[in-house]
Amino acid sequence: MKAEFTAIIEPAPEGGFWAICPEVPGANGQGETIEETKGHLQQAIEWILEDRKADILR
Repeated sequence: MKAEFTAIIEPAPEGGFWAICPEVPGANGQGETIEETKGHLQQAIEWILEDRKADILR
C-alpha cells in the first residue's frame, strides 16, 4: 500500500529549504535542495509512523 502526504516546502532564511507534513504532526525536514528536503521529510514520516505502529502493538 502506498500513501500520499502533503509536503509544504519553503525556502529557509539561512539558505536551503525546510518542509513539513500537515497530516503527520512532528514530521519535518530540511536540506540544501528541494529533492534532499523531500527525502528527509519522507524519512521523518516513516520514522514517526513506525514509532506509532510500535506503540499500538505494545
